[in-house]
Amino acid sequence: MTLGILLTCAAFAIAGPEGSPIVVGSKKFTESVILGEIAAQLARLSDATAVHQREFGGTRILFGALQRGEIDIYPEYTGTITQEILADEPLESRADLSEALSRRGIRMTSALGFNNTYAIGVRPATADTLGLSTISDLRGHPRLRLGFTNEFMERGDGWPALRQRYRLPQTARGLDHDLALRALAEGSIDATDLYSTDADIAYYGFRVLEDDLGHFPRYDAVFLYRAELAERVPNVVEALRGLAGTTDEGRMIEMNRRVKIEGESEAAVAATFLGEVLGRDVVAPIEETFVQRQLRLLGEHLYMVVISLALAIVVSVPAGIAGAKRPRLGQVILAAVGIIQTIPALALLVLLIPVPWPREAGRPDILGVGTETAIAALFLYSLLPIVRNTHAGLAGIDPAIQETAEAIGLSSRAKLLRVELPLASRTILAGIKTAAVINVGFATLAAFISAGGYGQPILTGLRLDRLDLILEGAVPAALLALLTQAFFELVERGVVPKGLRLRPVG
Repeated sequence: MTLGILLTCAAFAIAGPEGSPIVVGSKKFTESVILGEIAAQLARLSDATAVHQREFGGTRILFGALQRGEIDIYPEYTGTITQEILADEPLESRADLSEALSRRGIRMTSALGFNNTYAIGVRPATADTLGLSTISDLRGHPRLRLGFTNEFMERGDGWPALRQRYRLPQTARGLDHDLALRALAEGSIDATDLYSTDADIAYYGFRVLEDDLGHFPRYDAVFLYRAELAERVPNVVEALRGLAGTTDEGRMIEMNRRVKIEGESEAAVAATFLGEVLGRDVVAPIEETFVQRQLRLLGEHLYMVVISLALAIVVSVPAGIAGAKRPRLGQVILAAVGIIQTIPALALLVLLIPVPWPREAGRPDILGVGTETAIAALFLYSLLPIVRNTHAGLAGIDPAIQETAEAIGLSSRAKLLRVELPLASRTILAGIKTAAVINVGFATLAAFISAGGYGQPILTGLRLDRLDLILEGAVPAALLALLTQAFFELVERGVVPKGLRLRPVG
């Protein structure tokens, strides 16, 4: 098998650097990132150009992106496919599973060799004190505080089904996976869901409760890939298939430990693994320096903020003017942008990702996952402060000034451009400044849909429990917000007449 992978990597040099790159995605937990990095490096060893979109999102986001062609490959688990992605289909065998995926233009490799099943974990002290050894034992302790991964709270094989199967009396709250692990270790919660290959189980000494009713299926690790890759880059597909059976549970736990506990990079761990499997030296990609990374993150962050703010200004200022000139229309406009502002930020990002529809339907993809969706969400969040301030600035102009402008014979257009907008300029700029500062902060959430920016190191820092990475994203984002505010203060001094700057903004 090893020789087969090695020969495949050396042959079929079809996908060169000049072709479209293969995009590998991964979920927001360490093991998925490692497996995604393995796939990306293996593609490069097969003479293809590949990029790895790390921490791309959850199951639904990744599978939808795969169907839409935004990514080409990502690691998944058979239990997740049958219980979550294709839960509505009767799948009795692996052949049924492969057929169901094929109808969606997706192929699946054979299992990599390990089963990363769900498990419920507790602290040893809790298990010993309450006599907990199975999930059924939780039934006798209704006061236990349960905190589960946000995705687990909604999955078909997650908390709702688990609670029903075991008739558990507790309620549970949703948490980020890595935050839930820390909360369990610190005693903030009493039980959480674990992945059986989590390095944290041994690190924290968690006690895994036996799934005595057999609720959780097998979660064999596989790679899902787009069917068209077999024609576009057959060498990569063959190399990917060659990974079947190369990784047992112990090996995966060790790779997770090296990243999560020892602090090695996923790229280095993936290169070591491929070197062992292929029987050759594999050099990990050269990582960015701190300065290079900061410049890239700044560029990504500014791109989202500037584009979304510019679009919002183009739309919001005319909307605010129209609302001020026509009060009834103004009420409708203010209500509409106000409703948009009440939508939670993460929910808005997800709502803007279109539901994946079949390719043969002939419908266009609108946004998808990535920068465009983030810009659209930032644009929508910028509307309210600019529209409201434009409307307030114009509506608050002294009627006597309006009458004077009309008395000297100014047309409606001239009155707006020469009198009303200059008088309202300070208020309008205040709204733009507010929108810009909000956008800088909100843009950090764009990392949840793989749009980059300063949210990326924050997300990685949360996953790896590394304060330095969290600060690497949080501190520059905060500084950028302060610089943005200072920039608009300077703009106000240059644009707004001094006499108007002395007036308080209404």
